[in-house]
Amino acid sequence: MAVLLWLLILSAFYAVALAQQRNFNITPGSSLTPTANSSWFSPSRRFAFGFYEQTNGYAVGISIIGMSKKTAVWTANRNSPAVPSSGVLLLTTDGRLIVQVGQGQEITVINPSQSIASASMLDTGNFVLYNSDHNVIWQSFDNPTNTILPGQHLSAGQELFSSASEEDDSFGIFRLKMQRDGYLVQYPVQTPDTAPYAYFERHINGVGNNVTLNLGDDSFLYLNNSDGGLKSLTKGGHPRERTIYLMKIDVDGILRVYSHSLSQQNSSAIWSSTYDRCDPKGLCGLNGYCINIDDQVNCLCLPGFHFVNPGNWSAGCERNFTAETCRLKEKTSKYYDMITVKNTRWLDISYATLVTTTKEDCVQACLQDCSCEAALFKDTECRKQGLPLRYGRRDMTDSNLALIKVRINVFADEGLFNQIEETKGEKLRMDILIAGITLAAFAFLVLGISGFLIHRNHVWTYRKIQESRSVQLCDDVAPRAFSYAELEKATSGFTEELGRGAFGTVFKGILAEDQKVVAVKRLDKELVEGEKEFQTEIKIIGRTHHRNLVRLLGYCLDGSRRLLVYEYMSNGSLSDILFTPEKQPTWEERCGIARDISRGLLYLHDECHTQIIHCDIKPQNILMDDHFCAKISDFGMAKLLKKDQTRTYTGVRGTRGYVAPEWHRKLPVTVKADVYSFGIVLLELICRRKCVDWSLAEDESILEYWVYSCFEAGELGKLVGDEEVERRQFERMVKISIWCIQDEPSLRPSMKKVLLMLEGTVDIPVPPSPTSFLSTI
Repeated sequence: MAVLLWLLILSAFYAVALAQQRNFNITPGSSLTPTANSSWFSPSRRFAFGFYEQTNGYAVGISIIGMSKKTAVWTANRNSPAVPSSGVLLLTTDGRLIVQVGQGQEITVINPSQSIASASMLDTGNFVLYNSDHNVIWQSFDNPTNTILPGQHLSAGQELFSSASEEDDSFGIFRLKMQRDGYLVQYPVQTPDTAPYAYFERHINGVGNNVTLNLGDDSFLYLNNSDGGLKSLTKGGHPRERTIYLMKIDVDGILRVYSHSLSQQNSSAIWSSTYDRCDPKGLCGLNGYCINIDDQVNCLCLPGFHFVNPGNWSAGCERNFTAETCRLKEKTSKYYDMITVKNTRWLDISYATLVTTTKEDCVQACLQDCSCEAALFKDTECRKQGLPLRYGRRDMTDSNLALIKVRINVFADEGLFNQIEETKGEKLRMDILIAGITLAAFAFLVLGISGFLIHRNHVWTYRKIQESRSVQLCDDVAPRAFSYAELEKATSGFTEELGRGAFGTVFKGILAEDQKVVAVKRLDKELVEGEKEFQTEIKIIGRTHHRNLVRLLGYCLDGSRRLLVYEYMSNGSLSDILFTPEKQPTWEERCGIARDISRGLLYLHDECHTQIIHCDIKPQNILMDDHFCAKISDFGMAKLLKKDQTRTYTGVRGTRGYVAPEWHRKLPVTVKADVYSFGIVLLELICRRKCVDWSLAEDESILEYWVYSCFEAGELGKLVGDEEVERRQFERMVKISIWCIQDEPSLRPSMKKVLLMLEGTVDIPVPPSPTSFLSTI
């Protein structure tokens, strides 16, 4: 009887153990979805592995349960696009952990060296994968992202990276590294591990692989080495029951230890690496500086600059005017002034240092140097700088003066006196007062005359509009309707040809009424049927204004004849200068051109009132204005051409060498087709050659293949030959271009992300082979 009772007890224990195993071990065939059954829980349900919400969808990671919202402590594939609500997380029967995102596409979540037989979410917050022998083959504790938990450590050589925002756990702009020399150091991303870039450090004796950063279950944060050395960062000793502690590198770049109370469902920071939120270098992005007043942090732009993204300080600032270039023949320094920003510290990246006696000498030295865009002056030392300026912050104990070159009309118009301490003195104020009174008097005179003329012509204008069935609006509202005779006269009978493209021929013209030089495109293709549809599309395109788009000024609709009138671009196309050795832009100018093109595409894709996919981005369609600012042309052709005629060869829209692969595969075409074409143009800008050149050796003739082979072999120097380029910027540009030309459209970044990468404000992961994704599905 006793034996029978003992067997019943053992059976009960076995049943409980089996039930736990079934509840908390994940086996092949298990799956999750974002909206239902979204997580695999730890035994106590403190932690969960699965989906959690992000800005544009869902991420896969480990979260603390029991809080007001899921608090993520580990995230998979941080730089991959967000998973849509239709995605499925699956441990496959052949031992892979993937997310299926539809149409046969899948994303690998974790890729261990062996097939996965089972997985577990442990109460420690560690997610573990096992092989068929029940041996651990991967665990999240060995692969931290932005957080470490009690019992976890950051080993020598490992790094934590901050998140992009509170709602987006992709890579941010700060990193924490446990160095092999015993130093725990914080840096901005994409910087060397050297002192000028560090903003927080702690040290323990011991080198090699025996140094670690550790967190105890009572919040004790310390450095340790295997020889018994220990250095504490916090005191610890906090309650352990119903409390989870974690250390995290936050979005603002500061390390904090948090206490999460499971009973009260709240959290609070109990330790911080600094209480000066301006300490993290790069918080305000390029050309921005941080101020901290009464523990309130704020970012300001340099004079003559505005925020790239007002809602995101780390995106930095860009000029709100077109700067002079050393390529211009005319001396333009007379149009610029130097504005002083007091008491700020910056990373010194000077290209020349002068010993001067006064600040005025430093100002003049920079004004007379077209390469000088700013100068740092302290005591008698003047350090000339190029842009961008990095890691700016206000420091009232520092007497350093930042002298910023600003175009005079921008300086006056934008009211920069309100942003910075102006040091021009009483004479300048008096000059401004006199000029202001004079301008006001002149303005009243002009208004009086204008009012009389407007009144006199009002009735005539009204009658003219009634007589014309084609409404003609001013340039600032909508494109103007021209007659064919007007444009024939303006172009002297279409005699001076500027260029010829897939859609028509472009002629130079001069408008009779104001002698304005224009470019007139005579379209060869049959366009949208009907006058009304054509005028509607023209007016939509005409209201699309951006400094990096060639402006459409007007049109002509005369029977079957269709003509478009554009602003005239005096320096021709990018193709004209890039592929002509004696005209080729410098490296810095080519980087600026890349940013110009990306801003134009970003506007077309995301910011104008009706999304436009260009479909034919190439150097011939990038035009250069008087100041060598790049502008995209022909961006309305995709809307004007009929659907059954939106192809330039073999059923594919675009130009050979620049066309995205999805055109050939008859897949839906999105804005990512433009991203692909931009990536090819970016390669051409980097290498100063055409994307296809059969005069070169076979392995170099196709530019995209040659670039990736050089990238994979670590031989990027071949791409630029003897040209001197800024090495880190050059490597970033190559990586950006490879991401843009990925065969799989979903892997290509958006143009917003491209621009941020070009500006140097976000991390760029190592890109895969452009064709590697397709070979796996």
